[in-house]
Amino acid sequence: MKPTHYDKNRLCPSLVQESAAKCFFGDRCRFLHDVGLYLETKPSDLGPRCVLFETFGRCPYGVTCRFAGAHLGPEGQNLVQEERVQAPLVRNGLDKALQQQLRKRKVRFERAEQALRQLSKGHVPGPSPEAAVPEVSGAKGAPLQDSGDAQQALPEPGAGALASSSVRTCGPLTDEDVVRLRPCEKRRLDISGKLYLAPLTTCGNLPFRRICKRFGADVTCGEMAVCTNLLQGQTSEWALLRRHPCEDVFGVQLEGAFPDTMTKCAELLNRTIEVDFVDINVGCPIDLVYKKGGGCALMNRAAKFQQIVRGMNQVLDVPLTVKIRTGVQERVNLAHRLLPELRDWGAALVTLHGRSREQRYTKLADWEYIAQCVTAASPMPLFGNGDILSYEDANRAMQTGVAGVMVARGALLKPWLFTEIKEQRHWDISSSERLAILQDFTHYGLEHWGSDTQGVEKTRRFLLEWLSFLCRYVPVGLLERLPQRINERPPYYVGRDYLETLMASQRAADWIRISEMLLGPVPPDFVFLPKHKANAYK
Repeated sequence: MKPTHYDKNRLCPSLVQESAAKCFFGDRCRFLHDVGLYLETKPSDLGPRCVLFETFGRCPYGVTCRFAGAHLGPEGQNLVQEERVQAPLVRNGLDKALQQQLRKRKVRFERAEQALRQLSKGHVPGPSPEAAVPEVSGAKGAPLQDSGDAQQALPEPGAGALASSSVRTCGPLTDEDVVRLRPCEKRRLDISGKLYLAPLTTCGNLPFRRICKRFGADVTCGEMAVCTNLLQGQTSEWALLRRHPCEDVFGVQLEGAFPDTMTKCAELLNRTIEVDFVDINVGCPIDLVYKKGGGCALMNRAAKFQQIVRGMNQVLDVPLTVKIRTGVQERVNLAHRLLPELRDWGAALVTLHGRSREQRYTKLADWEYIAQCVTAASPMPLFGNGDILSYEDANRAMQTGVAGVMVARGALLKPWLFTEIKEQRHWDISSSERLAILQDFTHYGLEHWGSDTQGVEKTRRFLLEWLSFLCRYVPVGLLERLPQRINERPPYYVGRDYLETLMASQRAADWIRISEMLLGPVPPDFVFLPKHKANAYK
């Protein structure tokens, strides 16, 4: 829950960004312009070091930073380390000009509309002369001018990542400028045998993925993004697409129920962000998505499913992957029938979660059925997903013939699982080492969400969400037999030290105590209820 005091005595952004000569909002500004009054009510600093100042040479939050003492001069000015100043390296941000065009619905999706027209006539989409040449004004890479209510066409790859690019280039047009790639010329996705971190809603954020990459995850994927929200230019939804430089093989996952929105969203992302693949979520079991026809519901809507896969594959220049479940009902498996069709529709890779929608997490994943589906999917690679919590589990999964394994809850319980799998050992990690991992997560979180009060509390909120999974881990040195199973919940136990015992607590109050070790005291009106447990209560 967002604390209510975020909006009380909030300093004007123009002052934070050192533009005091002119307020961004003019006479309509509702923010505070008196820095002295703001400092009187501002909570005390949470520590002597500012992660943003040490990493980038400058803290963009200035006086509002909760670690401002590390970079404020004697007169309250924001200090800058000129020799270390660098821009944040995170990619796939939402350009403001593009956001305005999306909100005004002034962006044209020519390739998507061409593919949808072909699909509506029952034809398999293919390249055509009309769709091959983009409509541009001026030289290649020049920004498209907005004339009244006219819609803007998205730039082709190579013509600038964003519609607002201000870089003009000159020279002759080449074949690459006007001729689209044929399906056989698309970039290949060769990740067989690699460890794939699942797109985890809420917990699979960028700071968590950085932790997993450090421990050996090979492939990462952004959290599930709703295509309609992306097409509307929602900042919070576009934040799910951000990519850190350490993520060398990175994809994004889209959720939607209709071919038109999914295909248009695929074309939009194909032009504006850097990804190695795009994944379609056909495994989400929650009612909010299922009742609208998305997620698992697409497994029972073969016609829509086919149009979505074919349409998106037509407009994407990167491989298209799909994540599915065994089926919707518990004893009615559908995956073995869908896999050959997905292969024919153009999917480059499919990940199969070995549970049905009805089953949720009540039983173990059905790896015998996944083994049967490997044959049905061949020669298309099939990744398996479900109940991987040790290197023995990963080895048994690979014996089924899958191209690789996707790790989901196992990474939440112990992100060092990737190291265990690669080194084929059990890691009896100490409580101090686990606390150091959480400390790194908070540093990454402050870099990602900000070091002001809102950024600190957002970092705390996601840290607490992760701690609600981490508490299920049982240290190797305390187990009577190895390995720990993902469906086993041990009774309350006492660890080898106080911190280990605290980390094993199932109480939210103890998770908040751990967060206070890393981020200082919580606000008085802070409330936390784990999202996955809140859904269960509903």
